[in-house]
Amino acid sequence: MFSGSMVALVTPLDEAGEVDYASLASLVEYHIAAGTDAIVAVGTTGESATLTVDEHVKVVMKTLEYAKGRIPVVAGTGANATHEAITFSKLFNGSGVAGCLTVTPYYNKPTQEGLYQHFKAIAESSELPQILYNVPSRTGVDLLPETVARLAEIENIVAIKDATADLSRVQKTRELCGEDFIQLSGDDATGLDFVAAGGHGVISVTANVAAAEMATMYKLALSGQFDAAKEINERLMPLHKELFVESNPIPVKWAAYQLGLIEHGTLRLPLTELSEPAQQVVTEALKDANVLL
Repeated sequence: MFSGSMVALVTPLDEAGEVDYASLASLVEYHIAAGTDAIVAVGTTGESATLTVDEHVKVVMKTLEYAKGRIPVVAGTGANATHEAITFSKLFNGSGVAGCLTVTPYYNKPTQEGLYQHFKAIAESSELPQILYNVPSRTGVDLLPETVARLAEIENIVAIKDATADLSRVQKTRELCGEDFIQLSGDDATGLDFVAAGGHGVISVTANVAAAEMATMYKLALSGQFDAAKEINERLMPLHKELFVESNPIPVKWAAYQLGLIEHGTLRLPLTELSEPAQQVVTEALKDANVLL
């Protein structure tokens, strides 16, 4: 259901800080043309934390509208309040989205039991396939494989996006959850190794600016052509790393603007424009990866 190169799509904003739907439509066309396997709309890279509920829902629905069934769209539905995440999940029931991506609650640092109850309540409120999202570096809490295994017993919890960069978890999660449970990397720098270890793909930041390269790389990897995939990955490695030179999505949004993929590189406070020293770093990474247009 979910595999290959899935993009964690940026949410374009105009100079006034409002959602730029013309640029959003262009991004959807860019990813369809590039062969991206799915779009994740309004995940954390899509600045979900600073969009209003109405904006959040509208961006997802507009992404669906622009996609016109040509590419699956996954809705970001995470929140650190369980009731809020349930609200998002319910809003997308029957919408046409392929599933929901829900991040672990940030700041509150729940126990493993709290995480289990959180995701269980969300899944039970929704008819949609659920992708768990574990990114301890951003949320302050780690969803352990043993808890993932408990959650995998719930019928519509079908996948995890793992951004720990701990490749040993792929085998452990497979042993605990079975072969059918989908494992997606959330770390571009180790994503190809994640697939080599048995993962199914990536939800990628890099794909925002190197969509065709990422799509090709994961198609090669999933067909067992790892030598060819590694050649692409080595070229993209500067991007995998330097798109995090400052907090995501600051660098990738600046890069997308420089490449002409979006009309403006605007972010909402508390995020600010990429600093000048970091701009040089990202520019060099784009050149090294040979993705400058």
